[in-house]
Amino acid sequence: MAIKRCPASIDVVEAAKIRIRNVFRNGLPVYMSFSGGKDSLCLSQLVMKLIQTGEINPAQLIVQFIDEEAIFPCMEEKVREWRKKFMLVGAKFEWFCLEVKHYNCFNELSNDETFICWDRYKRDVWVRQPPSFAIRSHPILRPRIDAYQDFLSRLCSDGITITGVRTAESVQRLQNIATMLRSGKSMTRRNQVFPIYDWKNNDVWLYLFKEKVDIPEIYLFLWQSGTRKGQLRVSQFFSIDTAKSLVSMNEYYPDLMERIIRREPNAYLAALYWDSEMFGRSTTVRKENERGAIEKDYKAALLELFSDMDVNFPTKHKRYVAERYRNFFMKVSLITDNKDCKAIYEGLISGDPKLRSCRALYQRIYGKYIATAIKGGSAE
Repeated sequence: MAIKRCPASIDVVEAAKIRIRNVFRNGLPVYMSFSGGKDSLCLSQLVMKLIQTGEINPAQLIVQFIDEEAIFPCMEEKVREWRKKFMLVGAKFEWFCLEVKHYNCFNELSNDETFICWDRYKRDVWVRQPPSFAIRSHPILRPRIDAYQDFLSRLCSDGITITGVRTAESVQRLQNIATMLRSGKSMTRRNQVFPIYDWKNNDVWLYLFKEKVDIPEIYLFLWQSGTRKGQLRVSQFFSIDTAKSLVSMNEYYPDLMERIIRREPNAYLAALYWDSEMFGRSTTVRKENERGAIEKDYKAALLELFSDMDVNFPTKHKRYVAERYRNFFMKVSLITDNKDCKAIYEGLISGDPKLRSCRALYQRIYGKYIATAIKGGSAE
């Protein structure tokens, strides 16, 4: 779908404030998802300033933090800090430590696709202990079955949810929000509003700098370790966005890897094989390791994987992902080169539980084909 961007007469900060004011004017409860990350901090600072100037009612606000157990110490510290801020201005803050499902990129190497946060059967190897004030259960939660999104959509059904989702971080988000706005809607079917959806990475960092918002030190550690500005993402340890930083972060948190491996034994593979096709990496280290090797025929490798789906993808979810990749590969096979097939192969074997890589590859391959066709050349 072609997406057209239109310039506005106001900047993104003022636009976000207008959206937030409009949400509160409905008079309904306003649920705000909070994680302690950079986008979440931007949204929180905007809301806090509007409360302080009397433009929105803090009694309507319920801030919600889903504690996923495997988080950096500085993230927990930052959430505690903002919990106090919100409670002092009269808002409610709910800190959940629940048995919810979470995708685990390391579990793609076994028959288990999900990580259970605060797993009651693994209490002795929890990465950390929950705060004493945390909410540990809830009547509408289906423990070990729900993902946190499922739980929150039911919990927040009587109000409107605002989150720090931004289109700059995902092709899928850009398409979904563009479709929603094109149809004249301002929120999703789950009553979600995204006040900072149109902020770019530079907008985020500039706002935090101008407002003098203190950020978790993990962002500084990631920057010091060579992570690019656009890749400064922090989430639960076993998400693909954060897993890649675990090896380098051991320098800053000496006991971190030991605790992580105790909780998830497969995590040691990140230290051994991170710069390999197992994790779909394209680093200088990997290029050096593979220099001189005969180039692999990735189209043949994909055909071999798809030739026996039951053996190569032994669980229901893995087969579902593999079938989506197979259908995609069949559509694009005539316009792909070995580099494209390599990207498809590595997206498949490194684990793509939410099909984010697949969607990005769709845009990349068809985008390249269309650009080449316009120039009157060959896609090969």
